[in-house]
Amino acid sequence: MYADSLDVDSGQFSSKTRDKYMNSNKIAVFFLLLLIPFLYCPHAVAEDEEFTATVQKFSYHIPDLTVVGAPRWYTIGPKDTLLDIARRNGLGYNSMDLLFPKMDAWIPPRGKRIFLPTFWVLPPTQLQQLVINIPELRLYFFQPSAGTVQIYPIGIGDEGWESPLGTYFINEKRPNPSWYIPASLQEKYGMAVMPPGPENPLGEFTMKFSAGAYGIHGTAMPWGVGRLVSHGCIRCYPEHIRLLYPQVPMGTKLEIIYEPVKFGLKDGQIFVEAHPDVYKKIPNYTKYAVDRLSQYPFAKKVDQRKLAVALALQNGVPTDVTRISTGDDSPGFADLGED
Repeated sequence: MYADSLDVDSGQFSSKTRDKYMNSNKIAVFFLLLLIPFLYCPHAVAEDEEFTATVQKFSYHIPDLTVVGAPRWYTIGPKDTLLDIARRNGLGYNSMDLLFPKMDAWIPPRGKRIFLPTFWVLPPTQLQQLVINIPELRLYFFQPSAGTVQIYPIGIGDEGWESPLGTYFINEKRPNPSWYIPASLQEKYGMAVMPPGPENPLGEFTMKFSAGAYGIHGTAMPWGVGRLVSHGCIRCYPEHIRLLYPQVPMGTKLEIIYEPVKFGLKDGQIFVEAHPDVYKKIPNYTKYAVDRLSQYPFAKKVDQRKLAVALALQNGVPTDVTRISTGDDSPGFADLGED
């Protein structure tokens, strides 16, 4: 069984998650839920065929090239939603919500040109194989022999059903998996086992890892990618799990880490990427970041004022925090860490 065998995956998100993390427009969401049977379900089914992806490999080199990709600009079209835009550009919904918290996700301003954060600071890794960083809701597939990495957005466990942390390995792979429905939901669905198909919440492929009931799999609800929605499993866009599944061999090591603040280097410039503490594990976010910085080999090149701004925003965008001045005119670690 998989942990998401416990998950209804009905297409509605818990109000706890929505209120805590996504800052969605409540009136728009309510209106949407009322109209889903009439408008959005047919639209979603019809549009799903448009979402395709190809493998993108980014070159990296530790420690001097650990920021990969490049930002993009996008002009919002007449039928776009922020969820569509995120998916078409290989991002989860959280990337849009963090940057545009006041923008209506379902009816964004047509013709507006927006910035897309399609570049990333690589997470710390010991094994350079599969890495999932929980706070950023993202999966990294390293191929160190080629010096490349692939990057995919994910959905993770909701509050109370947190995805596990630790080092594991892929111990089972299954195409077209069946969903073993929990007893409490069998009457609703009229079956004990849901066969493969478009309604199956596990999607087309699943890769179990050695944490018990958990797996990395597709989803019947792509809009859950970039959200806290599951009972601990890792959800990928359907088009992404199709790419990832055949590339990941049995036995591949998986590191699931919790690093909301990452530091990276590109062209001699220092970048920080700061994300919200989604599971509320860190009592003092600034102190945590300063402690991480103190362990970073290029810490002396960081402008503390620029860093403070990035830590305050926590918008998930790699931000250049390189010190320009050679003088020691920025606050020290201790000053930055003070409340």
